[in-house]
Amino acid sequence: MTSDQIILLSLLGSVFVLFIWERWRYDVVAVGILMLAVTAGVVSSSDAFLGFGHPATITVAAVLIISRALSNTGAVDFVTSYVKLALHSPSLHIAVLSGLGAILSTMMNNVGALALLMPVAIQTSIEAKRSPAVVLMPLAFGTILGGMVTLIGTPPNIIVASYRQNIGGSAFTMFDFSPVGAIVAFLGLLFVTLVGWHFIPAARRNQSAPQELFKIEDYITEVVVTAESKAIGKSLTEIEKITEDSEALVVGLVRGDQSIRGAVWREGLQEGDIIVIEAGPQGIKKFVETMKLELAGTQAHDDDSSDVEPKRVIPKDQILMEAVIPPNRSWLVGRLAETLQLRSRFGIMLLAVSRQGKPYRGRLKSFRFRAGDVLLLQGEKEQVVEVISALGCLPLAERGLKIGGKSQAWLAAGIFGLAIMSATFGLLALPIALLLAAVIMVMMNMVPPRDIYESVDWPVIVLIGAMIPIGNALEMSGATTVIAESLVNMTEGFPPVTILVLIMVLTMTLSDIMNNAATAVVMAPLAWALAQELGVNPDPFLMAVAIGASCAFLTPIGHQNNLLVMGPGGYRFGDYWRMGLPLEILIVVVSIPTLMWAWPL
Repeated sequence: MTSDQIILLSLLGSVFVLFIWERWRYDVVAVGILMLAVTAGVVSSSDAFLGFGHPATITVAAVLIISRALSNTGAVDFVTSYVKLALHSPSLHIAVLSGLGAILSTMMNNVGALALLMPVAIQTSIEAKRSPAVVLMPLAFGTILGGMVTLIGTPPNIIVASYRQNIGGSAFTMFDFSPVGAIVAFLGLLFVTLVGWHFIPAARRNQSAPQELFKIEDYITEVVVTAESKAIGKSLTEIEKITEDSEALVVGLVRGDQSIRGAVWREGLQEGDIIVIEAGPQGIKKFVETMKLELAGTQAHDDDSSDVEPKRVIPKDQILMEAVIPPNRSWLVGRLAETLQLRSRFGIMLLAVSRQGKPYRGRLKSFRFRAGDVLLLQGEKEQVVEVISALGCLPLAERGLKIGGKSQAWLAAGIFGLAIMSATFGLLALPIALLLAAVIMVMMNMVPPRDIYESVDWPVIVLIGAMIPIGNALEMSGATTVIAESLVNMTEGFPPVTILVLIMVLTMTLSDIMNNAATAVVMAPLAWALAQELGVNPDPFLMAVAIGASCAFLTPIGHQNNLLVMGPGGYRFGDYWRMGLPLEILIVVVSIPTLMWAWPL
């Protein structure tokens, strides 16, 4: 191997390790590796930023803006009304939700499709007295499966199509993915609906439906004893008897900076004491109102009572709303709760937090946020919704805030349809058609200008832009050919279909532990080189990469949708492979013969 090949393969290995380690976000890792490659001279300075203007990058960004417009205008809301007609059976409930998720994912970004349907899934689970865990993982899997059907359904399809255009002269078109993707998605949905959901651990499936949006077991919340509180002079034991109907459990007391235990249960409470309770949203409200306490949230309380703000309980015009922190999109990740200052800045209270279905049991102000955490916020409805959006979170309740009426919804769908048709019939290149549609939607205020940049998943855009030059360098240096030759030599005597299976399984494995877009960027050149070494049609190999990169079902970190449902569903890390492993095996068994039929070797 040449020195350039050695350097590039070493950098590629470093990318894999750092992605799996998750010490730094993957877009930061990708840019860092790109800069190292430029410094080492294996990527030229003139080529370093070509990826940010690449058609694949532009297409992904345009699809995200269009998805936001379709969501804002309510263009897809009318389909969700049918979910309530299918609640009597778990399988039917899952079938309708997952089917809708798959259909939406063929037309819009699959993360956006999940964001639209997750509140519907939670609310209909409550109505059916069914644990949200029964439907949320199948819904997430359904949106991922639907993305396989069309070019714009998921970034790996766009990346693979663009690579084919660069290396072969023509890209895969909008519906080239459909013959294989539609069959795989349909059979995958059948499995998830009829069999797969039974593999979700019984401890999650048997959770009773909550009284509010969903059950995240119970919340740990702090409330402060005020001068006007009925709690002054009463012991915690007395307070528990008084508030018995609130179903709130007193779990501790903080006086000053110290946690008080033992005899305090028989001593009278003092002004400024902080009571730590475990309760659901309604329990919090009842407990606070009964004892005339103040919600402490994450605010600090001074010992000097003169500095204490006017006390209040939850007013009737305010609501409690839960929101989930999505991966890569929220600036909350890694921050301490006390740094938000929601109360002083927005008049919003952060009441409680939950991680993987369990309440956080420490002081709220010392809580450090992670993707997948669920927040309980209190405030005026419109203000809470705006703050959730400003935090980069997703609400787990219907927002009820749509731009325009049905006419704008149909107009948004029409603009999107015209863009797809113009690209399908060759009137415009797909990136141009989609970006033009996005611009028109912004000009018509379907996506307010202030929300344009919030609509784009910038870490994914940066990742793609930074990895494309690395992928090009791997190919130009001959590093992918070296890997391909090694694989061919290792599998000498095996038929090409065996190598096709190997490529798909390897891509699936990588996608389960690192971002699917990065997986597609790395694996597409390798698949092409392998096909060249074998002397067969490279198209089925590229399609195998597209399918494999989308099949991230074994872990919550493999795909954003898996992580998004982890908190609301109360899932554990090890829950995903139980349904995901047989699903991935089914996909390999189904897709390989289908690939060979649609794209003969």
